[in-house]
Amino acid sequence: MGLGHSHESDHGHDHGHAHAPKDFGNAFLIGVVLNTGFVIIEVIYGWISGSMALIADAGHNLSDVLALLLAWGASVAAKRPPNERFTYGYKSSTILAALANAALLLIAIGAIAYETLHRLSDPAPVAGMTMVIVAGIGIAINAGTAMLFMRGRKHDINIRGAFLHMAADALVSLGVVLAGIAIILTGAQWIDPAVSLLIVLVIAWGTWGLLKDSVSMSLLAVPKGISEKAVRGYLSSLKGVSGVHHLHIWPMSTTETALTAHLVMPDGHPGDAFLREAAHGLSHDHRINHSTIQIETAPDHGQADC
Repeated sequence: MGLGHSHESDHGHDHGHAHAPKDFGNAFLIGVVLNTGFVIIEVIYGWISGSMALIADAGHNLSDVLALLLAWGASVAAKRPPNERFTYGYKSSTILAALANAALLLIAIGAIAYETLHRLSDPAPVAGMTMVIVAGIGIAINAGTAMLFMRGRKHDINIRGAFLHMAADALVSLGVVLAGIAIILTGAQWIDPAVSLLIVLVIAWGTWGLLKDSVSMSLLAVPKGISEKAVRGYLSSLKGVSGVHHLHIWPMSTTETALTAHLVMPDGHPGDAFLREAAHGLSHDHRINHSTIQIETAPDHGQADC
């Protein structure tokens, strides 16, 4: 094995990355306050009106409050500095929060579906106008809260989880409004649980994507949007590099990606300028903002690439 030299560089925080800890504190606060108040309203009027759809929506909104608190807590934790035990800090708590949010959505879906199926077999009288008014308020609250998270949803699955919770609840509320109108016009009580079941399917579809992404990140998979093949090709193309091995790419958080790699350079270590250029290319072109590169002057024949 040749002489090893390593270089670690943190770059790229301004290349298209949304940082939840800095940007979304007010959004979390507004979302928690509005949804907590709305849960209380829905439970009261759902009980008065006899609407399963309103009760189900209240349960889903309660899961949203818990999910927002989880995501908010993870965002705050991610700002804490590294220490001797947690040398990366608490950035990965955002990944755990996204996974927990997906699990909460699945639990909410199961609870709503169970009660909805029961109501389909035994419809109960429902006050349609109460459904329309209360659910209409829900559309405004949930859609407004979802808009607060819209700009960060593509770059941070923790924020995407919050956005999906709010957007899903806005859909649920819309479905409840339509169900209420249909009940007023037709008097058919089965419409209430039938619409709830359709909305459950819509929520489940969106939740599946969030669950897959959060599980992948928990298993330290290469983040979506980053190609291991392209990164390997970039490193191999650098002047003087004859081989790349021990290449690892993993998410440090829902917004930051790390890399380690060994570069074989038979002509010797090219100097710090080369390492800075390599780190800049990884950050700017591949969205990898924490890179650690080790230079070797001879191939490592004793170990397989891993």
